[in-house]
Amino acid sequence: MGRNNRKRRTSMTTKVVAGSAALALGGGGLVWANFYASAHESNAGRNQVKAAGAQIATIQCPDVGQKLTNVPNGARNGVSTELANLDKQITEAYARLAATRQAQARDAGFVQNAILGPLKDKRSAALDRIRINIQRAGGQVVNLGQFAGCTGVPAAQPQTNDGAAGQTGGQQQGGGQQQNGGQQQGGQQGGGQQQGGQQNGQGGNGPTAADFVDITKVQANAQLGVGANGLPANGRSGSRGTFTTKCGTNGNDNHNTDNVIVAPGVSNGAHHLHDYVGNQSNDAFASDQELAGAQTTCQNQGDKSSYFWPVLRVQDGSQDFDQNAAGGGTEGNVGKILQPAQAQLKFVGNKRGNVVAMPTALRIITGDAKAFVNGNANANVNWSCTGFENKVQLKDKYPICPQGSQVVRTTNFQSCWDGKNIDSANHRTHVAFVQADGTCANGFKAIPQLQVRLVYNVPAPTIQNGQVVKPYAVDSFPENLHKPITDHNDFINFFSANTMNKMVKCINSGQKCQ
Repeated sequence: MGRNNRKRRTSMTTKVVAGSAALALGGGGLVWANFYASAHESNAGRNQVKAAGAQIATIQCPDVGQKLTNVPNGARNGVSTELANLDKQITEAYARLAATRQAQARDAGFVQNAILGPLKDKRSAALDRIRINIQRAGGQVVNLGQFAGCTGVPAAQPQTNDGAAGQTGGQQQGGGQQQNGGQQQGGQQGGGQQQGGQQNGQGGNGPTAADFVDITKVQANAQLGVGANGLPANGRSGSRGTFTTKCGTNGNDNHNTDNVIVAPGVSNGAHHLHDYVGNQSNDAFASDQELAGAQTTCQNQGDKSSYFWPVLRVQDGSQDFDQNAAGGGTEGNVGKILQPAQAQLKFVGNKRGNVVAMPTALRIITGDAKAFVNGNANANVNWSCTGFENKVQLKDKYPICPQGSQVVRTTNFQSCWDGKNIDSANHRTHVAFVQADGTCANGFKAIPQLQVRLVYNVPAPTIQNGQVVKPYAVDSFPENLHKPITDHNDFINFFSANTMNKMVKCINSGQKCQ
C-alpha cells in the first residue's frame, strides 16, 4: 500500500472510494442529491417537504475503537487495521446513501435493505477478525457482534442552540479543556442543503446555515481565567511557567490523510486532510525511530514533536490539489485549504503542583473527529473570533466574525498521564484531563499541558434565504457532515530529553521560556 504524498503542490494519485457513487462536481468532489431541493416547487411542494422529514441524513455506527480499552500489544496492529476497515466501510456506505436519494424516495425500505443491512454484514466480518486478533494474543473480548448494526439518522429541522451560555453539557475538566456542549447526539442538523456545494456548502454533506452563528449576537459564555488570546491562565499557584515552541503554520504544505496514531500502516486512515507542523516525517507508515530522526519546522531543533489537525477550507467554488483524491474531494472535503495566519503552540503547568516530563513518543488525541454521530463524551472544541476570545467560546457552531476579526480554533490538551504508557488501546485512557480542583485522579501524574491556538483569515460567510453562502468548515469523516463539534487535534512528543527537561524546569519555576 503506497504512501500518500504529503506536499500539497505535488500531484496526488487519485484514489476513489471503492463502491461509492460519487459524481464529479466541477472536476472534483461528491455531488450529494438534494432532498429539499424541490420543497418550493409548485403542486407537489408540501408533499416533498413532508417526505423530506423521513429522509436519512447520515449513518450512525458504534465507535468500536473507543470500546476496546484492553487490547494486547501483539494484537494492536491487526486490530488497528480492522478498525480502519470499519471506517472505510462507513465511508463507502455514506457515499451510497448520498448518491441514491431517488431510489430512497421510491422505496421506504431501500436504506435498510441496500445500505444498512449490507453494512452490518461487512462490519460483522471485520469485528470477528478483531475478536480473532485479540484472542490469538491472549486477550479477552466482549461480544463485539453487538456493535455491528448501524442506524440511519433522519434529517430534522435545524437546532436552535446558538452556542450561548445556556447550552447543554459543561463537563469541565480543568482549564476549559473539555466541555460537552450543545450538540445532541445523532445529527440534529443533518443534510437538507441546496445542491451545488460551491455556493451553499457541499450539497447535503455540510456545513449548513444552522452550523453558523454571528458571534456578535451570542451571549458571553467564556470561562473566568480565559485571556484575550483564548488560552486559560495557569492560576496563582502550582507550576505557573510556560514554554512556547514556534513551528510555523505549515507554509511548506505538509499534508496527508493518514493518522499514524489511530490507523498506523493504513493509507487514508483519517479520511480527511491534516495540516502538519513540527515533525516532517509523520505519515501512516512512520516508525518511532523515523519520527525521532526526522526534520522539524520548529525553530528549537530540540522539538521534533508532531502537531497535526484537520485542515480548514472555504467552500468558495475553488478546487484544491486533492479535489479528485481520497480524503479530499471524493469524500466530500472540498474547497480552498486555508493556511493558518498564526499557529501558537504553548505548554503550561498545573495549578496545584509541579509537572513531570512527558515520555518520548507519548501520543495524545484530543477532541473527537466523530463527535457528531458519537455524541459529545470526547468532544473538546473552542471556536471564537479575535477580539471575542475572552467573551465567547463556541462548541457546536462556526463563528461568523465581524469585519477585521479572524476565526480562532483553540484546543487545550489532556494534562494527566498514567505514568506508564505512551498510548492505549483506544488512544485515550493513558491520559486524562485534570479534575475541577486541578488535581490528577487515579494516581495519574501532571504533565505540561499543550495549548494550540490557530488563527485564520476567513472570508465571512453569509446566510441568504436559509442557505449559507461560501461557508468554511474543518475537514471531517464524510458521515460527520463537517460539523464544528468534530474539530480535534493530535500530538506526538519527540522533544529531546534536554529540551523536555528545560520545559519542565521553566514551568515548575514560573519562567516564560521558548
